[in-house]
Amino acid sequence: MKLILGLGNPGAKYEHSRHNVGFDVVSTCAAFFQVTLKKRCFRLYRQAKVGEEVLLVQPLTYMNASAKVLKHFPGIEASDIIVICDQLDLPPGMIRIRKGGSSAGHNGLKSLIEHLGSGEFIRIYVGIGRPKEGVSVVDHVLGSMDDERILDGIRLASQALVELVEGKMLQEVMVAYNRRRGAE
Repeated sequence: MKLILGLGNPGAKYEHSRHNVGFDVVSTCAAFFQVTLKKRCFRLYRQAKVGEEVLLVQPLTYMNASAKVLKHFPGIEASDIIVICDQLDLPPGMIRIRKGGSSAGHNGLKSLIEHLGSGEFIRIYVGIGRPKEGVSVVDHVLGSMDDERILDGIRLASQALVELVEGKMLQEVMVAYNRRRGAE
């Protein structure tokens, strides 16, 4: 079983914010495969199954507690997880795919790494860029996506995710997509 986690914050207040690009990529991927993300009773996430081996998940905890959903997937290994999240250090619309690494200060990734005891999962980062002078990081990541390039990055990350779900080799997808900008 492959578990795909699109990170974000729940609620209308955060919908389509820069921090919720992971939610948006998973929603786009679900639409591509014509499946619906649903919340089951008392669960902390929305999910949709793609075939027999892939589960798309949007954790409905706040970003800092993303790993709470993993208790619903006992026995899942870090190597069976793909995480999609925002990345301040990438220009808006650029994506980067990699396996393993640290949290690099991202609280959602930090939560997952602490829970799993490993950072050896695949990450798809969507660039949201750094805040403008005078704007705090918190205000920037929780602000709305007012940059068309970020929407292009979501589309690009969704295409890369679809290829991974369809079984394309990670290395091949990394070569094709890493550091590419949307609308190229």
